[in-house]
Amino acid sequence: MTALALVLDRLATPIGTMLVVTDADERLRALDWDDYEARMHRLLRLHYGDRGFVLTEGRAPHYVRTALDAYFEGELSAIEQLPVATGGTELQREVWAALRTIPVGATLSYGALAKKIARPSAARAVGHANGANPIGVVVPCHRVIGANASLTGYAGGLERKRWLLAHERSARRGAQLALVEGA
Repeated sequence: MTALALVLDRLATPIGTMLVVTDADERLRALDWDDYEARMHRLLRLHYGDRGFVLTEGRAPHYVRTALDAYFEGELSAIEQLPVATGGTELQREVWAALRTIPVGATLSYGALAKKIARPSAARAVGHANGANPIGVVVPCHRVIGANASLTGYAGGLERKRWLLAHERSARRGAQLALVEGA
């Protein structure tokens, strides 16, 4: 079995340096923050342990960098179609796919996410899968909150989670206002 060849890029954002990992097919394999680089490496080892991977510093594809820059500049839909590929268990991949269906600016509780994937009694397992998401922001685990609407854990830190949610709500309101004014 050949080790997976991955490229690690670093992208400046308003909330810190983002680690962008892509594969030879230009799909995102990981997206994390430089102050959580050890966590990213741990998740990559968990997801690709048997196969293994080789991580080389380089540049992510131009369209990936452009989409991420656009997202942080307020064009929130720019990242919606970015291709991703993950390891993980069947449940994890189900949760991660469901995360991508949470609308920008919206939030969902762990219990509601469990119901969304037809596993209503699996809120705790959904929470663990959410925490093991290797592709933050694009697979928007930051949109999952506690049942009481509290901002529960986010692997990039609660301040980043707060910023991302505020950014999405603000940009979404601005887009809605532009639609109303243009009508």
